[in-house]
Amino acid sequence: MIDLISRLPQTYGEIIPNADVAKGTWFRVGGVAEILFKPNNTQDLCGFLSTCPKDVPITVLGLGSNLIIRDGGIKGVVIKLGKSFADISHDNNIVTVGAGASDVLVARYGAKQGLSGMEFLVGIPGNIGGALRMNAGAYGTEIADILIDCTVVNRDGLIQTFKRDEVDFSYRHNGLPDNVIFISARFKTTPQNPDIITAQLDEIKTQREETQPVKDRTGGSTFANPEGYKAWELIDSVGGREYKIGGASMSEKHCNFMLNDGTATAQNLEDLGEEMIRRVYEKHGIKLRWEIRRIGEYK
Repeated sequence: MIDLISRLPQTYGEIIPNADVAKGTWFRVGGVAEILFKPNNTQDLCGFLSTCPKDVPITVLGLGSNLIIRDGGIKGVVIKLGKSFADISHDNNIVTVGAGASDVLVARYGAKQGLSGMEFLVGIPGNIGGALRMNAGAYGTEIADILIDCTVVNRDGLIQTFKRDEVDFSYRHNGLPDNVIFISARFKTTPQNPDIITAQLDEIKTQREETQPVKDRTGGSTFANPEGYKAWELIDSVGGREYKIGGASMSEKHCNFMLNDGTATAQNLEDLGEEMIRRVYEKHGIKLRWEIRRIGEYK
């Protein structure tokens, strides 16, 4: 630990050794981060990355809503973007958003300003950086549908901007390198009565609460929907609903959601997901793909 800290560059941001980052995730399981780095601003982030030794692993952590941190923790440096990366503004119908801004706040900003197109974000837990990384979507719209361009910092600390068509989006995926860090994005919207947008947000919120276990320790959709199928129906067909391993179970309310009853380990959750993958493949010949990101070391 001391050796790693001594190898890291000077920074205006915060360096925290042995950081309990798992408690900030929705599942609240997993080990500690060897080093947590909270950059002060974009310049600080760029400077850190440009001089950080290339053999030091870098992991970016958002709001932890769709994430399992394994029980052995995360080696190297975990980067978490703070308030300086969460600004939201607009110019006419173009909304500029920092990657650290939560999806819900972005949707509410659109409602307040009378700018329509971002309503679906109210149903997606997490922040804009994560939404860009996985091309998050809900209720018939995904991030690729509203994106104009996004700005990233690469592993060398260089800032790059990519237009929507350069990102190579596909279902729950984008084609940019895994090691780039999203810092902002611009979205297209259309003018609309704020009351109409607010009503749509309320409708989405109500629908989500009625169909998903939003008040439990969960991580959102566990698996992406295979083409032509719904993951929850496949899981239900193999007896997955309420199936349990340790303190982890598939939700009774929506069986594409995993739950932590308060005693689950990260291993319990990952084993449960892998068991659903095995069962569905054995019965249907369809390989479910994890939508939940799993990072870190096994214990």
